[in-house]
Amino acid sequence: MKFRRLERIGDRIEIRIRPDKDGFTGRECPSPECAGYFKVKFGTGLQGENLPCHCPYCGHTAGHHQFWTQEQIEYAKSVALRQINEAVRADVGDWSRELQRKSRGSFLKLSVEYKGRRHPIRYYEEKQLETTVVCDVCTLEYAIYGVFAYCPDCGTHNSVQILNKNLELAEREIVVAGQQEEQDFAAYLIADALENAVSAFDGFGRAACAACASAACDPQRAGNLSFQNLPGADRRLQDLFGLSLSGALPADEWAATCRCFQKRHLLAHKMGVVDQAYLDATADTEAVAGRKIAVSADEVVSLMGHLRQLGAHLVTELSSLGGVGAATP
Repeated sequence: MKFRRLERIGDRIEIRIRPDKDGFTGRECPSPECAGYFKVKFGTGLQGENLPCHCPYCGHTAGHHQFWTQEQIEYAKSVALRQINEAVRADVGDWSRELQRKSRGSFLKLSVEYKGRRHPIRYYEEKQLETTVVCDVCTLEYAIYGVFAYCPDCGTHNSVQILNKNLELAEREIVVAGQQEEQDFAAYLIADALENAVSAFDGFGRAACAACASAACDPQRAGNLSFQNLPGADRRLQDLFGLSLSGALPADEWAATCRCFQKRHLLAHKMGVVDQAYLDATADTEAVAGRKIAVSADEVVSLMGHLRQLGAHLVTELSSLGGVGAATP
């Protein structure tokens, strides 16, 4: 007797992994040190056969067939085992009917029974993630934990993209501030836009340097570099990567940008009240110790333009160093 139905399955079972309700398919980094979970929307991004996949968290690169999640693998195994189980059950049923037919009318009645239980399917649901990104370079739609990541298709780090989006939000605050009749509220929005712009650049700078930490003389320090104090960040960039941030701007624009960062420090930690440390750091002739710092909409708008220039300069310089996962402008 032959396993006819089992033989029809052959040595290959194709199982479709369906996307979630938003069209995203789960992926899992095959590097055991990472094993990060993310999702991609197939059909967006790069087009072609056998394209590699990049882990958005650690930058590990391999074929897409290596990025199946453990839940997807268990589901696929359970479906395959169900098909094999049902094929064997059907073959045994055929044998039993054939034996019964052949033994009909004889003293000895023959039959065979398959007692194996029906194999359960290991169903799963894709996880909910925190941030959905459309890559500016290749248009892939992907979802991640956190904010900063490498594009799974083209490998571009999204630090500049996220910086620009956050600066756009801060610019909207300036527009809304200009529409307010209540001056206190307008001043609050302008100050908040300043704080948000500085925080956005700090987050961007940390992510960009961490992505290229392998090119630094001290990768551990490079992975934890702060950008809340620009002159200090400039010195550390020179020590760790041999590159200058201040050289991206004319001296007066660099000084104005550093002054805005110092104003942000006052707003965040001193309730906006000027202290001697601020005066020493900025030589701001318009500020008076013990009084509230003045922040204008025009200087915040100028700051955002300067931050975009600094951001583009930083990723260009980091990319030229050839570090693993170099950010791309």
